[in-house]
Amino acid sequence: MAKVAESIVDFLEQKRIAVAGVSRHENQPANLIYRKLRDAGYEVVPINPKVDEVEGDRCYPNLAAIGEPPDGVLVVTSPAASETVVRECAAAGVSRVWMHRSFGSGSVSEAAVQFCRDNGISVIEGGCPMMYCVPVDVGHKCMRWFLGLTGKLPT
Repeated sequence: MAKVAESIVDFLEQKRIAVAGVSRHENQPANLIYRKLRDAGYEVVPINPKVDEVEGDRCYPNLAAIGEPPDGVLVVTSPAASETVVRECAAAGVSRVWMHRSFGSGSVSEAAVQFCRDNGISVIEGGCPMMYCVPVDVGHKCMRWFLGLTGKLPT
């Protein structure tokens, strides 16, 4: 767990984070995370190829369209789309990826995780930044406790 804890701290110490999978619908998990990170002072870049604007901010179709790569990418997509996103990360020189998962498979794809490992990308497979990004709300504190109890936190 120490290695994952260090990866989480490292990821959250970055300043510029892209969130892949934001939606037109503001109550989707990716949008909630996007707002949390933005409100916590991060420079957050939204990514979705089907959306031009998210939460009042310009949305990019992919990592290449951003220009300067972010320090990390939070993947909140389907597992199949995660594979595309991590390939974009490698091409852009992004060295940190967090694949969101609370319950179920979330965004974690074993192929995407292996691609990250094979290409020197630090990968957090599962969990949610909202369980770690201060201040943590009661719901995410409970979720972190429960996922830890059931062995479902990233390891």
